[in-house]
Amino acid sequence: MIQFERFTLSNGLKLLIHKDVSTPMAVVNVLYDVGARDEKESQTGFAHLFEHLMFGGSIHIPDYDEPLQLAGGENNAYTTNDLTNYYCQLPAENLETAFWLESDRMLSLAFSEKSLDVQRKVVSEEFKEHYLNKPYGDVWHKMREMAYKVHPYKWMTIGKELKHIEEAQLQDVKNFFTKHYNPANAILVVAGNVETEQVLQLAEKWFGTIPSGEKYIRSLPKEPQQTAARRLEVKADVPIDAFIKTWHMGSRLERGYYVADLITDILGGGASSRLFQKLVKEQQLFSNLDCYHFGSIDTGLLTIEGKLVKGVSIEKAEAAVEAELQQLKETVVDEKELQKVKNKTESTILFEDMSVMSRANSLAFYELLGDAQLMNDELEKYQSITAEELRAECERIFDERNSNTLYYLAKN
Repeated sequence: MIQFERFTLSNGLKLLIHKDVSTPMAVVNVLYDVGARDEKESQTGFAHLFEHLMFGGSIHIPDYDEPLQLAGGENNAYTTNDLTNYYCQLPAENLETAFWLESDRMLSLAFSEKSLDVQRKVVSEEFKEHYLNKPYGDVWHKMREMAYKVHPYKWMTIGKELKHIEEAQLQDVKNFFTKHYNPANAILVVAGNVETEQVLQLAEKWFGTIPSGEKYIRSLPKEPQQTAARRLEVKADVPIDAFIKTWHMGSRLERGYYVADLITDILGGGASSRLFQKLVKEQQLFSNLDCYHFGSIDTGLLTIEGKLVKGVSIEKAEAAVEAELQQLKETVVDEKELQKVKNKTESTILFEDMSVMSRANSLAFYELLGDAQLMNDELEKYQSITAEELRAECERIFDERNSNTLYYLAKN
């Protein structure tokens, strides 16, 4: 059970405090309720570009990293389709340094043509290196466009097209900042060897006077239920054939999400999983084969993805995958196998919560979902799933009409 206290500053900033006296460290985590799904389709990649811009310095602090390093701290950030998260860890006695840094870039990020130009080039190079010039790099560009027709999950966090980043203008960037980067749209979590009173004082001192801004109200198009299978074949300059297939699954707060999470473990959770044992080890059709999902807040994708053994036809490989799915749809999983994946899920959650940084991160995420207390209730949800429920969800998800199949074939 993760203990925490919750407060809201007068400007709307949510504050969560989690005390852990077993560590000499403190973590300051600022989550902004903005991700790639909140971009215009004509201007994608902005949330990720912003993550880079936030490290370019603020008006009063030209170099973000140096003062943090001098205080013995380290920092990082990440952007997803759903959110943007910034976090730093430092010795608890230097906690105020993190408040100073994070509040100043929330209040007064330094915008200039020069900093935009620098970060635009960095992100453009990242786009080219990882998504345009890398073998299989455009797999998820193609898959997302096939699987989503109206929801903004149809583009990746890096962006839909390189030109959107290359053509980003300073005023567009400022508008994005004003709309999303404000106290009303943020969650601040402070965790570690801290005192509640001290954190409240620092929060008021450094964040309390920042104008609240308007809470961004999300109104995204709902992806309609898929009613016909979609397929795409691509020939590319890659060493071996790859098979990628996705199915729409429940959103993050639906019960179906938890069931689908266990399904991915049964099918692809390591060397003892069904797909690995049967199709990699025994039948030797794939050199590697994974089953996973993205943890998306809105309706997500359950994925099976693998590289084929040279000489194996992709049709044969797909038929073997389908045979495994058919078995899951028709036969109730025995209690021993079900309990095994529940235990694995429990140990994963407990392991993730071992570090104070992970706990801070999780508290921010669950608060974004609606209530940080959800973090303490998840295990119960997994444990209550029955074998018949799992079979029924397999039948619902692995309906061919709900599928998107990509054959990514080697040219030669």
